[in-house]
Amino acid sequence: MYSARARKEDCVSFGIYLLGFLILIGGLIYGAVMLHMAAHWIAVGAIVLLGLAILKGVQATRGKDPS
Repeated sequence: MYSARARKEDCVSFGIYLLGFLILIGGLIYGAVMLHMAAHWIAVGAIVLLGLAILKGVQATRGKDPS
């Protein structure tokens, strides 16, 4: 069983991971706007990257299941 401290550390790690990915997505959106890309493609790219960030964040911070 996980302790409350271990769960809190996982939440903090996930939050930091997600924050970093959001900064990356923001930079890529800014670059795409500067390149005059169509807004709908920027939105599609941002949504895909956000989904990837959540998947990778959960994978990186998830604890091992006990056997």
